Amino acid sequence: MAVTILIADDDAVQRRLVENMVQRCGYDAIAVDSGDAAITILTAPDAVQVDALVLDLVMPGLDGMGVLAKIREAGLNIPVIVQTAHGGIDNVVSAMRAGAHDFVVKPVGIERLQVSLRNALTTSALKGELQRIRHSREGRLTFADIITRSEAMAGALRTAKKAAASGIPVLIEGESGVGKEMFARAIHGTGERAARPFVAVNCGAIPDNLVESILFGHEKGAFTGATERHTGKFVEASGGTLFLDEVSELPLNAQVKLLRALQEGAVEAVGGRKPVKVDVRIVSATNRKLLDRVKAGHFREDLFYRLHVLPLTIPPLRMRREDIPHLLRHFLARFCAEENRRITGISGEAMARLAQLDWPGNIRQLENAVYRAVVMSEGDQLDLADFPLAHPPSTAPQSGHAAEPLVLDAALHLAAPAMVPGNEIPIAPATSAGSLAMLTSGGEMRPLEEMESEIIRFAIAHYRGQMSEVARRLKIGRSTLYRKLDEAAAEPVADSNEAR
Repeated sequence: MAVTILIADDDAVQRRLVENMVQRCGYDAIAVDSGDAAITILTAPDAVQVDALVLDLVMPGLDGMGVLAKIREAGLNIPVIVQTAHGGIDNVVSAMRAGAHDFVVKPVGIERLQVSLRNALTTSALKGELQRIRHSREGRLTFADIITRSEAMAGALRTAKKAAASGIPVLIEGESGVGKEMFARAIHGTGERAARPFVAVNCGAIPDNLVESILFGHEKGAFTGATERHTGKFVEASGGTLFLDEVSELPLNAQVKLLRALQEGAVEAVGGRKPVKVDVRIVSATNRKLLDRVKAGHFREDLFYRLHVLPLTIPPLRMRREDIPHLLRHFLARFCAEENRRITGISGEAMARLAQLDWPGNIRQLENAVYRAVVMSEGDQLDLADFPLAHPPSTAPQSGHAAEPLVLDAALHLAAPAMVPGNEIPIAPATSAGSLAMLTSGGEMRPLEEMESEIIRFAIAHYRGQMSEVARRLKIGRSTLYRKLDEAAAEPVADSNEAR
């Protein structure tokens, strides 16, 4: 899903002009004719995700200043760019004091609007990252802090929100790096125990001989090296949430004691004489199929049913590619701030390639790739060369001739499809009307797959990399579009002379 800009202006001509400019910049646009309509969209229960607001100050009914006041009252964290035909200093000061991010004077040019939107989105992404880090440290992370626009994540989020309203044990399954701990923290931060401790334990990183001591505690002198008393993670988390990450790695002897603790609501420290009552909410996670571990005899079946009360599966990043541009924007803003780098964005070519990768390490791998690119880049924009893992494999030319790109007409040579990221928006004239050759130079019909590939690449160039729009216009699903792109990249490229 592309970045969405809401436009509120009572002037129909100005509204259409700004809407057209926003779309030319590569964003999705929603246009309304009043301040009341803008507030309705922003505060609706099933509101569409709006990334920025372009707001006219002078409107009948609820004017721009009134909209800014209602946004502030509702606690909405959305960057607002106000525009008016009256560019007096008083208007500027009032709008900025009311919370506007920037100010433009009608009629605004596309270059000025582009810069303003890009800066607003970058600032918003940085604020969101800082807030997310602060909430995580304070145990107040909520589902609003999870960056996603994907339909594939909608089911997981609905289940997690229902789980947060109760104390039901939750088992989160998903590949490494998909954000299982963030979901666990959001469940804790949204529930009744939000003010109590959130204690995370990586069960796979604890030596077998120390598992019981770390989870349940030990008394002084209970074993060699126990020089002082340790309460254990269960007691530390009492009243709050205990997150057992990689729970499938627990040794069998510790599983027995964990099962007893869950059944009786009490733990007995190593060397202790009596059990200690604890009140903890258990959220566990694993990157393996826990049922398979049970069948293999590595995990107790009775403990499995204790933990597997409400299963929750987080889809991998390759199943929600539409989240990649938004994640990239947030990571880029954070690392640029941390490393004191002034990088304006990511090129369309790099974005297109990054969105097509499978990312086996998921969000963690994507985050590290952006971190490396920010540190190593020497320019003010991240290009494909800044992401070594994104370089497509080189193929040796056949018959001594270099392969040529697909050609739509004599003047148009298309490189990799350019997907517009939303914080770096190349403005370019629309592609000219393309022509498609049906026959080879020998008078034979060209293969259907070859012509289909040309059509898709032309559509990507024509709609400036807006993959949602490309899929909609071609009447195919986004997953089908990406699959066809992958298949085209894997096939030998056609010789343009033969195609003609």
